[in-house]
Amino acid sequence: MALRNIDIGAGASAFLEPERKKGIVIDIPILLITLSIAGLGFIVLYSAAGENSSVVLRQVLRFGVALVVFGILAQVSPRLLRIWAPWIFSMALIFLLMVMFRGEMGGGAQRWLDIGIVRFQPSEIMKISVPMMVAWFMHERSLPPTFIQLFILLLIFCVPTFLIAQQPDLGTALLVMFSGGATVLLAGLSIRLIAIIGVLALSCIPVLWGYMLEYQRARVLTFLSPESDPLGAGYNIIQSKIALGSGGLFGKGWLNGTQSRLEFLPERSTDFIFAVMGEEFGLLGLLFLLGLYLLLVGRGLYIASQAQDTFTRLLAGGLSLTFFVYVFVNSGMVSGLLPIVGVPLPLVSAGGTSMVTLMAGFGILASIHGNRKLLAS
Repeated sequence: MALRNIDIGAGASAFLEPERKKGIVIDIPILLITLSIAGLGFIVLYSAAGENSSVVLRQVLRFGVALVVFGILAQVSPRLLRIWAPWIFSMALIFLLMVMFRGEMGGGAQRWLDIGIVRFQPSEIMKISVPMMVAWFMHERSLPPTFIQLFILLLIFCVPTFLIAQQPDLGTALLVMFSGGATVLLAGLSIRLIAIIGVLALSCIPVLWGYMLEYQRARVLTFLSPESDPLGAGYNIIQSKIALGSGGLFGKGWLNGTQSRLEFLPERSTDFIFAVMGEEFGLLGLLFLLGLYLLLVGRGLYIASQAQDTFTRLLAGGLSLTFFVYVFVNSGMVSGLLPIVGVPLPLVSAGGTSMVTLMAGFGILASIHGNRKLLAS
């Protein structure tokens, strides 16, 4: 068995188009970039966790499991993924319904499900199953979608979005909605229809405000004016911006951050780990991390452009754009550009379900690219 190799002498084209040989399908660019991001994440997490090596060890074990999932899904044919798509979506929807009745609390929300063997968040599965279901629905239909088809597509991602928002988990709900919406946009919509949808979405804001919980409204108001409650709702974002600003261009150095080490910065191992990195590694360190993320997104979009059927093209594009928004939302909320929502920094924040889900998505991208010639035959 042989792995896919890169001819270094081929230059940049080798990065985009590794040589494909018969055997195990492993997308080397995706693998190398994810290993680099995760490795950097272990270093930052060690500092964020107060030099607690057990926290880092658990994260390494989670990433090991995620790598196994990545490798397995990379070998699965996109044809099988297309066949399984409605079943995976249905199972994820059943899990979400089970959370409503027998879910466990975590972080002030009922979002965890314990099935004996493993304890996980079913909402994370929806980040993959929703784009899969949208791509499956549009696979044998003409593009762009008709109004009736568009209504069905809206139901596909609005139903799980509503169930997740009820947990409540507004951050994940928005990501799931975007994962479905981005996949639909890739199916092709006219400018006129996009404008109509945009106007309808804006008109729903007063209704959404009425259904938001009190703490969710406080987060929006705090985003507009964090200094209005510096020791209450505005504390997190103020401390986060202090950490980012104090890092300067080069940072204070690894293990030398004051906001995190003195415990001024909240949730420093999870949602606000981006601020920890900014304080210790500075602007250059953050730009390096964001550059790795952009390479990963670019690789995914390239795979989407090379896909040879509607299902794989829509799925690859939807997964890539969802990952981009993942990074954008976390970095935006930590720097005060977006309201605070519970979205971890991909492959860096401590956590298992999110990491496994992300690597599963990358495994699907590797499968799509590795089997593209088989799809054409």
